[in-house]
Amino acid sequence: MQKIIVVGSGASGVHFALTALERGHHVTLIDAGQARPPVSNLGDSFSDLKEKLADPVHYFLGETFETVVYPGSRREYYTKPYAFPPSKNDVFALPADFDVAAQGFEPLFSFAQGGLAEAWTGGVYPFNDAELEAFPLSYAELEPWYSRVAERIGICAQDDDLARFFPLHGNVIPPLRLDENSQQLVQSYQKHRAYITQRLKTYLGRSRVATLSSDKGDRKACSYCGRCLWGCPNQSLYTPSATLNACRQYAQFEYVPETFASHFTYNASHQVTALIAQTRGDAAPRAFVGDAYVLAAGTLCSSKIFMDSIWRQTGEIVKLTGLMDNRQILVPFVNLKFLGARYNPVNYQYHQLALGIETPNPAEYVHGQITTLKTALLHPIIYNVPVDLAASLSIFRNLRAALGVVNLNLHDWRRAENYLTLQPQDGGERTRLVIQYSAPSKEPERIKQMVGIVKKVLWRLGCLVPPSMVHVRPMGSSVHYAGTLPMTTARAPLTASKNCASHDFENLFLVDGATFPFLPAKNISFTLMANAARVAHAM
Repeated sequence: MQKIIVVGSGASGVHFALTALERGHHVTLIDAGQARPPVSNLGDSFSDLKEKLADPVHYFLGETFETVVYPGSRREYYTKPYAFPPSKNDVFALPADFDVAAQGFEPLFSFAQGGLAEAWTGGVYPFNDAELEAFPLSYAELEPWYSRVAERIGICAQDDDLARFFPLHGNVIPPLRLDENSQQLVQSYQKHRAYITQRLKTYLGRSRVATLSSDKGDRKACSYCGRCLWGCPNQSLYTPSATLNACRQYAQFEYVPETFASHFTYNASHQVTALIAQTRGDAAPRAFVGDAYVLAAGTLCSSKIFMDSIWRQTGEIVKLTGLMDNRQILVPFVNLKFLGARYNPVNYQYHQLALGIETPNPAEYVHGQITTLKTALLHPIIYNVPVDLAASLSIFRNLRAALGVVNLNLHDWRRAENYLTLQPQDGGERTRLVIQYSAPSKEPERIKQMVGIVKKVLWRLGCLVPPSMVHVRPMGSSVHYAGTLPMTTARAPLTASKNCASHDFENLFLVDGATFPFLPAKNISFTLMANAARVAHAM
């Protein structure tokens, strides 16, 4: 039995920890975050909340109306593609002394229990062999772990046209009930499938979501209450806190919350000797000692811990090149068959459909998630209709049931001009994380091409894309960060082995996106979980 120190309770950290516990190891999980507050009014639907909450204004808009996006605001309000509500404020709260300087990149961090996946939309897409070509492992090696994670968390999936892009692994469950708008899109696709697939090289099907269509243990099946964005009252939508609770059932598991890991120490043989972390309220940091140390704090934070550890011990400022993220483009549409139709709030809120665009190089596949508008924070949409408030409200009421958005994702690859480094502060032990990112030169051309294809597909489906409303999100918005300490077959500085063991430090492992040598155009959370479980089993 090994004593393993894990940093981070996000998707990677908890699945590594649970697998290590199942293997009989002792696991201490260091976590900066606090538990999220309990969900209010468990039995109520979205519509019920507006009537039954003691203070619905505070619940929906915030204590200081912080979720309101005013006209003319430069704030990035298209967030997957809705503003985050006050109930998710704790997910994005940063420590007071956490300092970042970013150029060409708008990073999003989470120091909450469960990490950023406490506010995700549940998209789970395995990488295929073409997308794994740059990795030192194949789909066959990951498939058992995709299936194992699916068994743990519950994944709705269907064998349809999209299986050519993301293989159908084991332990999937039937899909959720489709909303009316999505049903119409599927029917239109079947009618025009030959043209869309043969001429436009685009395929449509059910998105893969980590949401329960039937009960699983203490978690209940989706009740279609429309509260996904505010926090699922049934725990139907998976979050890492559910796996953290599974870890707590093991006697050899120690959970250390509200503790911020800053760096590790190491000896002359480059063997890690302790993880140094500060618990909130304590006067001095603590040293956690184990046999193996695992960074699972997310690509940016794990990379900072790695760089800070070297800087504190040697004074060297390391530059980690190869930072990646998916460019996202939001393409809003109006389903003309639903103009004037009555909006139905009793639905699953997030995406239920997806589309894939074939490219000459299969690794450069373009992925899109299709979200039809149900219960979301709507004021950014209303405010951005170019008429007065009364008219925009009237227009919106007649459009609401017809609205949707395609969230397109492009792949990314490691480039030397995109990097992380440190900037020492105040002559002391504090450092600023410096992020530099430049988009590839031909990206505007590629965006124009892919948006053009999506517009043609939507038109065939009976949908119109309003003029001048396509929105290219800034880099960093997708939160699919990767590539700074990549897996390699050959041993080299600032890289990791096939089993994510650092080539710089003998007993250090990295199980988040930092080790990915290529970034497909997909949500990476599922592969993070599967890979972390694989690495833990290999140990």
